[in-house]
Amino acid sequence: MKEFDIRKDGHEEIMVTDCLGERYIGCGMKDGVMHIKGTPGNALASYLDGGTVYVDGNAQDAAADTMNAGLLAIKGSAGDALAYGMRGGRVYVLGDAGYRAGVHMKAYEDKKSILVIGGRAGSFLGEYLAGGIIIVLGLGCEGKSITGYFCGNGMYAGTIYLRTDKVPLNLSDKLIRRNVSDEEKDRILRPIIADYASVFSISAEDCLKGSFIAIEADRSKSYSQLYAAV
Repeated sequence: MKEFDIRKDGHEEIMVTDCLGERYIGCGMKDGVMHIKGTPGNALASYLDGGTVYVDGNAQDAAADTMNAGLLAIKGSAGDALAYGMRGGRVYVLGDAGYRAGVHMKAYEDKKSILVIGGRAGSFLGEYLAGGIIIVLGLGCEGKSITGYFCGNGMYAGTIYLRTDKVPLNLSDKLIRRNVSDEEKDRILRPIIADYASVFSISAEDCLKGSFIAIEADRSKSYSQLYAAV
């Protein structure tokens, strides 16, 4: 099915097969469900505004760019700049994510963007994070670093949760690393991870095993005080 046909299709649920690098699929979808088999190209589900997109395969760069609402679920890995400027909704990746995932994600009042990465993330995860929640589970990466360099650089709101006890490489002194309590794990992480696990039909308890650390902005430092709290 070609992009033109996808946009004019009036069905609430459609299937796209044999996808190989086609760009802009699902951009701005406000409702309905799309199933994609293959590897969609750049800008998958950009500006997604309430629809649901499932990918049975990997996704290339800039998926969920400036996404506003809905769900993007990738049963594989994602390229660079995943969820750039995301403003709301959920992005779930079963595998890994490339560089600069979650850059400048945002939140406003009860609208909160959520990004969950099942494997590991590349460098600059959550750079300039302005709100929302990023979770990296590191499934299959036990004993290894689950982020690249400069995790959270320049972030001034929101929280990055990592299922590890290792401090990320080159962590800025303008950030705070803290251990996540059992109470916080149950209150904040469990509902999100239970939903994530149900989408991919995996065990939520396996995803929650072990300790988590949280990365947040140090609001006592001058950089974070330049911005309004979210």
